[in-house]
Amino acid sequence: MDSNFLHTFLLVVDTGSMAEAARRLNITAGAVAQQIHALERELAVELVARAGRTVKPTDAGSRVVERARALVKAHIDLKDVANGDSISGELKLGAINTALQSYLPGIIAHLARKHPQMRVVIRAGAAMELYDAVLQGDLDAAICIDPQFRLPKVLGWRLIREEPLVVLAPRRFANREPHELLQTESFIRYARSQWGGRQAEHYLRAAGIAPRERFELSSLTAIALMVDRGLGVSLVPDAALLLPGNIRLAKLRTPLPSEPRRIGVVWSRSSVRTRLIKLFLQAVQAVD
Repeated sequence: MDSNFLHTFLLVVDTGSMAEAARRLNITAGAVAQQIHALERELAVELVARAGRTVKPTDAGSRVVERARALVKAHIDLKDVANGDSISGELKLGAINTALQSYLPGIIAHLARKHPQMRVVIRAGAAMELYDAVLQGDLDAAICIDPQFRLPKVLGWRLIREEPLVVLAPRRFANREPHELLQTESFIRYARSQWGGRQAEHYLRAAGIAPRERFELSSLTAIALMVDRGLGVSLVPDAALLLPGNIRLAKLRTPLPSEPRRIGVVWSRSSVRTRLIKLFLQAVQAVD
C-alpha cells in the first residue's frame, strides 16, 4: 500500500474536496481520484462519496481514517530515523497568529539558510489547540502563549519573549497621557477571547477606566492598521508585528504595572524528530 495514496485520502477527507487536495499536492484532480480508486480497489471498499458540493468519507472510510493517519505518521517517522545521520526530514510546527505575523518568518529564514534540506510544515491555531496537537504528537513544537498551568513531563517549554501591555495610538498622540487617551478617544478592544484581551480588561478595571468602546477584534495586526487610520486607540500586548513601512504608531507605556503576555516554544520530548526540534530552538535563540 502506497503511503502517498493514504496521505492523499486524508487530505481529501480533511479538505472535503478532491480539487483542493489536488491544489495542495500540486497534481491534477484526476490523479487524486485515481489514487483514491487504487486504495478502494486494494481495500475492497468505497472510501469517499460526494455529499452535495463536498466529498465525505463513507462509513468504511471513517473507520480507516485514524489508522491511516497513524500509518502516514509512522512512515514519516521511519524516514526520519533512517536519515538520522543527515540534517533532513520534516518538522511540524504550530504558531499563534501574532507569531506568524512577527518573528516566526525570521526564525524560519534562519533555519532554512542553515539547514536547506529540512522541510517545515507550519500550522496556525489558538494556543490551547496547539498545546493539544503537540501533546497528541500531531505537531513537534509550537510557538504559544505561556499555558499558565503545569505542563506534562513529556512536554518541554522555553520562554522566548515577554510582551507588556501598551497603549497603541496614532503618532500624533505620542505626547498624550495614556489613561487620558483610553478615557477620551474611541477604543478598539483586543477581543476578550484572547489572553492579551483579558489582561487588557483587567487593567482597565484596575485603573477605573470605562473606555468609549467602538470596535472589538481578535487580530493585533488589524488593530494596528485601524489605529493608524485614526479609528481609535487600543490597549494590547507589545507584539513585534511586521507592519508596512508607512504605518506610524505611538506605543505608550501604561502608568500602572501589568502582567506581560509571555510567548515561548512548547515541544514534545518524545518526538523522533528531537534533533530537528533542537535545531529549531537554536534558530529561535539566534534570532531572538
